Amino acid sequence: MTTFQLEPGTARAVTLSEGGELTVIDPLGKQVADLIAFRADDTEEWLSSGRTLDYAGALRITRGHTLFSNRSAPMLEIVSDDVGRHDFLFASCSREMFVRQYGVENHANCLDALTAALRSYSITADRIPTPFNIFMNVDIDPDTGALTIREPLSRPGSRIVFRAMLDLVVAVSACPAEKTNAGKPGPIVIEF
Repeated sequence: MTTFQLEPGTARAVTLSEGGELTVIDPLGKQVADLIAFRADDTEEWLSSGRTLDYAGALRITRGHTLFSNRSAPMLEIVSDDVGRHDFLFASCSREMFVRQYGVENHANCLDALTAALRSYSITADRIPTPFNIFMNVDIDPDTGALTIREPLSRPGSRIVFRAMLDLVVAVSACPAEKTNAGKPGPIVIEF
């Protein structure tokens, strides 16, 4: 087993063989991680929030659910989940998001981190799909549909385990957004 600790604003890309497992751990609690995936032998096939939510018939994706590709292929099965509350609606935070929403320039962000991690696979920022935002706690107003980011429910040591259903390239970032991470971003650990 290989273990990496990601500091806020950094990401790591790994290859997973079919049947291999990836564990994402929140060592300190209340920390979000972005996860994206691509088919290893054809990176034009990527993780799709739309297909996954459609086939699950649910907004809350957790243990027992499968994450699907843009071509409707099963990519990752969630085999264990300590938290059960994640987001699959929000895009990765980006330089532009920090400027537009907070007036902050040059903030570390998941889009840049994921793009850097995937550079050796020739995957550019324009090809980064909507991530599976692990441990991100989002409420949806039943009347207006407004989205509200809440404090993550993960505790120190909370984890989620994915099993690859294809040979994949998977990238995970430790989100540096203060609002998403209860005011203080922390590390994420990945094991594979």
